[in-house]
Parts: sequence; C-alpha cells; structure tokens
Amino acid sequence: MTTRVALVGGTGKLGGIIHAVIDAEPGFEVVAVLGSRSELRELDGADLVVDASTPGVSVDVVRAAIERGINVLVGTSGWSNERIALVRPLVDAAGTGAVFIPNFSLGSVIATAIAAAAAPHFPSIEIIEAHRETKVDSPSGTAVRTAELMAAARAASGPVEAPHIDQRARGQQVASIPIHSLRRPGVIARQETILSGPGESITIAHDTIDPVQAYAPGIRVALAAARDARGVTIGLDNLIDLGLGARRTPDAADAPLDEGGVPGQVARVTGA
Repeated sequence: MTTRVALVGGTGKLGGIIHAVIDAEPGFEVVAVLGSRSELRELDGADLVVDASTPGVSVDVVRAAIERGINVLVGTSGWSNERIALVRPLVDAAGTGAVFIPNFSLGSVIATAIAAAAAPHFPSIEIIEAHRETKVDSPSGTAVRTAELMAAARAASGPVEAPHIDQRARGQQVASIPIHSLRRPGVIARQETILSGPGESITIAHDTIDPVQAYAPGIRVALAAARDARGVTIGLDNLIDLGLGARRTPDAADAPLDEGGVPGQVARVTGA
C-alpha cells in the first residue's frame, strides 16, 4: 500500500531533498506540496505529513496534522523539548504519531551521542554552530538537541560552569550550556562541541559537506518510522542503534541505513 505524503515546505532546500528521496522511495508518494501561500486544508487526504517549513509555521502544521489524525514527520528546526511538550498531549489524545528529527545526518547524530557520553566528565561545555546566512533560526535545532542530551547526561553533576554568562557575547544558554551561532555564506552546516576540564579539552566537530548525500539515508529511516509511529519520538538516535549506549524510546522503530557508511559529511574528535 502506498503512503500518500503531504510535504510542507517542499520548495525549500531541505524540502527539495526530502521530495527527491520520497520520489525514489518505494511505497511513498507525494500527493501535495504546500508552500508559504498554501492553506492547511490541503493536508486533507494524506496518510503522512512531512514538515520542512519554518519555525513560525511548523507549530500550526503539526497541530493541523494531529487534528486530522495524520502522523507527522517534523524536520523543521526550532523544536526544543519545552516546545514539543506542548503538543505531546495532543498527539497522545489523538492516538497519532509525531517524529521530530533535528538533524537527518547520521554523522551529526553520532557526534551528539559522543558529546552526551562525555558530558558528565567535564565541568565546562560550550557549543559553536555555523550555518548558511539564510537560516532564520538560532541556535540550530541540532545544537539545542545536543545541549539537552548533554544536560540530561549530567543530571547527577548539575549545570556546567559558564562564567560571565550575563554578558551577551557569551552566547545563549540552553540547559545551562552556552551556544554560539554563526550565520555566514560559504557554509552548509558545522557544529563543534568543546568540553573542558583541568588540564585538557576535547573538541567534537561535524561538518556537512553535501546535504543530499548526508541527509538521504536518515530521511528514509525517518519516513519508515513516522508512517507507523504512535506517540512522540525525538531524534534519529531513537530510530537506529548507534552502538554507543544511547537511550531509546519504547516505541522506537529500527530501520537499516545504507551499507558502507554515509558520504557527504565529516566528523572528528580531537583532544588537547
């Protein structure tokens, strides 16, 4: 049976990649593409809504999908745990599924998992993230997700050390962790997580070089999971086994990634 997909934000950069993946994916068909001037009633008749819109529009898209009893896959940035908590009761009451993916890149998800594993052992943590100048939100959804997972891993240790955080140049705190956002031409996506302690530091960096190659495997995994999801699932790490001891939600679905790794991205861990 073919899953009919309504794609919101399908004319944007991420939306275009998702559209191409769906077109090549057996069992899925795009039946509606919504842009900035579209009305949400165009979601009617879809089996799955995929949201690649903007932070200001995304909440209305998710609510509209839930109200119609349609599962939704959210690739739009800007969904923090607090924001997701507002729609979780609606999802549960409707008996639908909502899958939130801050980043479709396997390399990015692995870098975040490594950062979360290291977080309890370092008193100082900061994140520097960079995206192209057209990205409208900051911090990025990936940086927010990384900070939230590191804070959860540090629950027994408490907040990180962040001196002079009252100064605007020290970044925006998310779960006590300062995040510094760069928006400039010539960059696709880059994130550095810097963990420091007495006498040493670790930098975990991830670069997206080719978003089409980097995101496509994760998009396929997320599509398969969102089609049959129930309740709220957050992060690609809850859909695949990273082999890093990452926590998984009870309703997480397993789906294979392409064999041979994921091209189009570079991840590195350095220590000093």
